Amino acid sequence: MKLVTFRTPQGAEHVGCMSADLASVIDLTAADPAGACRDMLALIDAGPAGLDAARALAQKGAHVHPLSSVQLMAPLPRPRRLRDCLAFEKHVRQSRANRYLFGQGKERVDPASIQLASAWYKKPVYYKGNVFSIVGTETPVQWPAYSQVIDYELEVAIVTNRPGKDVPIDQALSYVFGYMVFNDFSARDAQYIEMQTGLGPSKGKDFDTGNAMGPWLVTADEVPDPQALTMIARVNGQEWSRGNSSEMQHSFAAIISHASDSETFYAGEVIGSGTVGGGCGNELGRFLKHGDVMELEVLGLGVLSNTIVAPHVLQVPTLPIHILD
Repeated sequence: MKLVTFRTPQGAEHVGCMSADLASVIDLTAADPAGACRDMLALIDAGPAGLDAARALAQKGAHVHPLSSVQLMAPLPRPRRLRDCLAFEKHVRQSRANRYLFGQGKERVDPASIQLASAWYKKPVYYKGNVFSIVGTETPVQWPAYSQVIDYELEVAIVTNRPGKDVPIDQALSYVFGYMVFNDFSARDAQYIEMQTGLGPSKGKDFDTGNAMGPWLVTADEVPDPQALTMIARVNGQEWSRGNSSEMQHSFAAIISHASDSETFYAGEVIGSGTVGGGCGNELGRFLKHGDVMELEVLGLGVLSNTIVAPHVLQVPTLPIHILD
């Protein structure tokens, strides 16, 4: 199923699933207002029985809204925790090769010459993000006043289905409830400053509307191989990059297993893959401005679209930017 959280025409927050033609939303909350479908966390907590009940309600199709009449929210508007990884080697190399864009070096260096710490290859690394800044598709992203450099990050996110601790890698994918597109928007100028301190990210990532997810949450049974997903970024309808989740140094299974090492994770947590190679403006030397429409597509997971609201950034800043001047 392609599950959604949405606002009804009357403004109520409901859970539903998309129709087969993606033209309408089957309202599961209206059919089961006090049960497992009252919100997305309740549905996840209900386990396999909850999904079976949701499928039965969807087949009945008693309450249906045209997609055009509702507002899609983030599929899981309030996850219990948010982690974001750094799993694509190409992304790391290309981002570091472009540090000259921010006054760190005089020119682009060959990404193949970038030396990554050996520890990066051994263990997935992640930071914990802001669960209060999550928005869905078609929601405008309000750019912070302290930033002039607007960037996006093309990722796949998983949502966990039950608690786990010390999960073996060969069992890890059984802890996945579903998958969705994730855009970890980044205020690059702020991020480049704070990362020089040896700690971060913080305000480079932490601002209202900075984490976009959606358009829907695709249940794990509809994603036969999460390590074979084509990932595409478009700005104003123009394709900027294309990659594949097969390029991850650390698989989703490895990430889940590592995250659970001596630490319990819970149902309804979100874990991002990190940015696919080529999947951000920092790698391409291209950034966004006010009014740009950012579309991230993962084949099988849908298109996540957000418009940038940054009236203080009417033009992309001239590069390089000496951020510490």
